[in-house]
Amino acid sequence: MEILGKSPAGTALRVLEIEAAAIREVRDRIASDGAPFERAVAALHACTGRVVVTGMGKSGHVGRKIAATFASTGTPALFMHPAEAIHGDLGMVVPGDVVLAVSNSGETEELLRLLERIKRLGVTLVALTGKPGSTLAVQSDIHLHGGISEEACPMDLVPTASTTAALALGDALAIAVLQARGFRPEDYAQLHPGGRLGKKVLRVEQVMHAGDQLPVVAPSASVRDAILEMTKKRLGLTAVCGEGLALAGIVTDGDLRRLMERHPDPLNHRADEIMSKAPVTIGREELAAVALKRMEERRITALLVVDAAGRLEGVVHLHDLWRTQLV
Repeated sequence: MEILGKSPAGTALRVLEIEAAAIREVRDRIASDGAPFERAVAALHACTGRVVVTGMGKSGHVGRKIAATFASTGTPALFMHPAEAIHGDLGMVVPGDVVLAVSNSGETEELLRLLERIKRLGVTLVALTGKPGSTLAVQSDIHLHGGISEEACPMDLVPTASTTAALALGDALAIAVLQARGFRPEDYAQLHPGGRLGKKVLRVEQVMHAGDQLPVVAPSASVRDAILEMTKKRLGLTAVCGEGLALAGIVTDGDLRRLMERHPDPLNHRADEIMSKAPVTIGREELAAVALKRMEERRITALLVVDAAGRLEGVVHLHDLWRTQLV
């Protein structure tokens, strides 16, 4: 099928190349002069209030996504519709905020009508436009040049490559501020308690069995006592610990099966005689995803959780990871 002499696939390739070129154009601009970008990151990082993102039309859609990215990476942010701000919603902006205004032309009427109030509040205005000489760019405290050479639209009318470049520049800002904040996977988990991405940054301590749920016997315990402890705690294993829960080894279902195969009187043994002396362990601060990878590599179903001194703190089982839907 062809449309006006061009196949759909050919059109797609042309659009994607133009939009990729637009991002490269913005990248090269920062590479040659990164000072404005670094000033914007410093202002956003130092913000004691919220990042208030605003934009009209397609730039508004881009602005909503930028605000969402900031909020999900530890920077309080919200989107303010400029037309509604003119009619009362400008109260969203308070001293201590930073306003990030997105407009390709830099002459969007609704945004320009907000300038006086923003200036009066004394908040920092960061403008992301495609025209360095525009009113919004000139009146801003920091201007980020997101201009591109051409739109992907064959009539050069519909915002396409320009919105792609603005969105990419917004992502670059959010990630640079994230790094400046020292944002960690644990912080991401706090902000994303639901959903698969949030589950991937769960820590072992959030899913492990601890306290009275721990299966533990002393090295001198009989095999019978070890079986009873394993049956009671229902994890298919028991840790073997000395004084102060110092980890000495582990007894698993597999150890018991091998014992029964080798010895006619399997109950006439002690835990420290049948235990594995080098169990696979993990720290409580590790990610649950790391625990899963370690289990898969060793082909086991549970890990003992120990502290820096080798004292038992918990047990994380494959079933626990299934319940979190990490697996």
